[in-house]
Amino acid sequence: MSPISDFRKKKLLYVFNVFFDVNQSGEIDRKDFELAIEKICELRGWPAGNPKNVETHDSMFKIWEGLRSKADKDNDGQVSVDEWCNMWDAYAKDPSTVMDWQLRYMNFMFDLEDASHDGTIDGDEFSIVCSSYGVDKNECQEAFKKMSKGAVEVNREQFAELWREYFSSDDPTSPGNFIFGKTSF
Repeated sequence: MSPISDFRKKKLLYVFNVFFDVNQSGEIDRKDFELAIEKICELRGWPAGNPKNVETHDSMFKIWEGLRSKADKDNDGQVSVDEWCNMWDAYAKDPSTVMDWQLRYMNFMFDLEDASHDGTIDGDEFSIVCSSYGVDKNECQEAFKKMSKGAVEVNREQFAELWREYFSSDDPTSPGNFIFGKTSF
């Protein structure tokens, strides 16, 4: 097995640290998902009891359980950096091994970014979500331009291809590298 390239490892660690390890503990656990749910529901204005709030809880906890079951090899209830990278490396070597939780997370992110529910994401929708995780809004706008190859919007099918590229490509010019709002690694 060849090791993960430095470039891909930087991308994997970026998503780990910015989008998953919300409390910055160095590991991903259920608490990170609880904090992410709070952040998402606050961003969208979905109070407790609101159907979208309930749906977000349900989706995110299913994603957590799927991630934990696939990546938490030592069964300590946490996903370490090594466990995270090993899981994505296996996916990159054989994309047909895509896991249910990965598809669920990809679709969750698309739906979260598609605030207008028109089946596409535009630069503003993309930037609002990515910047809510602390990414600079101007960098998010620039990342969207690179990701969309200059198009005004990205549909779900395009998003899925960009997603696959992000987690498996070693090519620094791949448009998928920008799907999480960062322009350089």
